[in-house]
Amino acid sequence: MMPARDMEGRPERGALMASLVPVHDIERRIFLIRGHKVMLDHGLAELYGVATKALNQAVKRNKERFPGDFVFRLTAGERDEVVTICDHLRQLKFSPSSPFAFTENGVAMLSSVLRSRRAIMVNVRIMRTFTRLRHLISTHHELARKLEVLERKVESHDQSISGIFDVIRDMMEPAEEPRRPIGFQPRSPEKCREEGGLSQ
Repeated sequence: MMPARDMEGRPERGALMASLVPVHDIERRIFLIRGHKVMLDHGLAELYGVATKALNQAVKRNKERFPGDFVFRLTAGERDEVVTICDHLRQLKFSPSSPFAFTENGVAMLSSVLRSRRAIMVNVRIMRTFTRLRHLISTHHELARKLEVLERKVESHDQSISGIFDVIRDMMEPAEEPRRPIGFQPRSPEKCREEGGLSQ
């Protein structure tokens, strides 16, 4: 499928970005580590089309732009956990150093360090994905809150509702008539006299 074109015949930015990096490809590279949504240097380098080493060197040259809440190095345990969860990160298992993790702010700052056209367009796409995920999470929290309120309301009415169901069930069950026992039952002499079968 050809990307949409602008008035001058160039591919539109949104269409070009969508063809560059599918959203699901970005989403699968976002991890929750230390309470932050982060992307690893290896995944970002692949998206930007640069070597991981080049990306990390650019960050080291601009240390003042990347404080600890923008980027941090994973511990060996965190690296092993990420590798265990994601098959596409197997090569990190044998890496001599742990990868860097970039928070949303760190990813945003990367666009000022990596100035290629592709890096800028991919960065825009990544930031939109982070925003979308944040919206989904807030929607989820709102839904959970509403469900909790509903549960509290139901709990207060629970006994009344169960009482109503008990009455309805009682009304639905037909009254049982006493049954005659099955098989031969000897009659008592009094019963025979009543029926006229025994003479006195």
